[in-house]
Amino acid sequence: MRVTISENRIILVGKAWEIQALLRKYSKQHRLLKNWLDSCTLIEY
Repeated sequence: MRVTISENRIILVGKAWEIQALLRKYSKQHRLLKNWLDSCTLIEY
């Protein structure tokens, strides 16, 4: 699975179940996508 976060977008590459699990994880920490983007800098996993 690969996650690329830039200033105004998030690119998730992986299998559907991996992406769903990651989105569930981050939805518990951040209510809005904007909050998730604001809390991150340029990160690549």
